[in-house]
Amino acid sequence: MKKNKIVLLIISMMVFGFSCEDDGGTSQLGLEDGAVPNMVNSATSPAFIDLVDVTNGENVTIQFNASVAQGDPASANLIGVYTSFSGNVYYAVLEENITLPQDFSLSVTDIISAFPEITSNTDFELGDILTLTTQFIMDDGRVLDIVNEDGTSNTGTNIQTTVLFNSVVNYPVVCASSLGGTHSYVSTNFQAINSATPCPTGETTGTVTWTDQGGGVYLTSDLGFGQYGTSCWSDTPATSGGATFSDVCNLIISGGLDQYGLAYTWEITGVNGPELSISWVNNYGDSGDVILTREGGEDWPELFTSVTQ
Repeated sequence: MKKNKIVLLIISMMVFGFSCEDDGGTSQLGLEDGAVPNMVNSATSPAFIDLVDVTNGENVTIQFNASVAQGDPASANLIGVYTSFSGNVYYAVLEENITLPQDFSLSVTDIISAFPEITSNTDFELGDILTLTTQFIMDDGRVLDIVNEDGTSNTGTNIQTTVLFNSVVNYPVVCASSLGGTHSYVSTNFQAINSATPCPTGETTGTVTWTDQGGGVYLTSDLGFGQYGTSCWSDTPATSGGATFSDVCNLIISGGLDQYGLAYTWEITGVNGPELSISWVNNYGDSGDVILTREGGEDWPELFTSVTQ
């Protein structure tokens, strides 16, 4: 149907995680050296800190359990390490002389109170990580740190790699995304400059399915919202295994590829409750406008697209 003209938009996705570094010294804890904790996120708690909710002023709360995986410490302290995406590391003793096992609850307000460097909800940024663990005091007076004040690990490789317990629990600052579903559309203003047949002048209706791939990435069943199936091309929907877009804290990053390797750029022109308005183009000369009505009639988030796309 078309020449294969390929423009690749490379999207770099951040992977968040806590890096346990060996310092190579004899101070590192091994399983035989004293005591280690088991840190577990609660089944009813989010596994991350939602940046959108925090930015909107909500007092997001996480819950977790801390227990002793091995050893017999005399007492324990709850430790927090906040690592910003820019590389700053903040250390705090959250609670002292705690009894384990115990369930804990930590809100955004608690985090702000614990870390002097974090003064308000606006200090939370995408890519930050809150790490929680313990510090043990043994009967002989030894203080056993799982994590050092600079954020590096103070445990041996056997503790870091064991599948029997988790010596730390991590809460990355990210954004929840739930755009998946089968959404209905009304498309207009189709253009196909290189087509031998004209596009329809009226409305084209149908549905498009956005399948959640995880991490804010979605596979779409039709990048052009019905354009290929009309008299523009009389073809199958514009999709492929690479027909994806990303939701990064409500920023929609497009550039997915159809079955001909053509890249599509979406520009959001309006969000009105359950209706999302998009203008799109591809690099072959196709374009169109669409109004997407969200499955179930639920309001869309305040989605937007970068002006630099």
